Amino acid sequence: SEFCLHPAGDTPSSCRLFDAIASLCIPVIVSDDIELPFEGMIDYTEFSIFVSVGNAMRPKWLTNYLRNISKQQKDEFRRNLAGVQHIFEYENTHQSSKVSAPEDGAVNHIWKKIHQKLPMIQEAVIREKRKPEGASIPLRCHCT
Repeated sequence: SEFCLHPAGDTPSSCRLFDAIASLCIPVIVSDDIELPFEGMIDYTEFSIFVSVGNAMRPKWLTNYLRNISKQQKDEFRRNLAGVQHIFEYENTHQSSKVSAPEDGAVNHIWKKIHQKLPMIQEAVIREKRKPEGASIPLRCHCT
């Protein structure tokens, strides 16, 4: 397929996106607000198409929109997909193995993201501990 639809679901990511990237199929992400894996580390606009839910629901809008994307733009998206494809590959390495996970592979990207979020999570936990009894102040951790 040239394009792979990725409608927003009830989880931050799904296998549809990983499958699209693995097969160099241009992801068409249908969402008004979606959290994508490894955001902040990769720029999805370089290899994905973003479409609002409202536009996607309009009769024939999406097919017309996709048909009007030039071959040059599709080729560029696929080149960029090939450049990030390895990030989405999960290596099956064991602690006893002498082979470590690739530096720019999915496992290391997950650890980097955890490292980035950890200070915010720690602050939120400390803030929660000092909250006076009966206070209705919401937890302010924007950890996603």
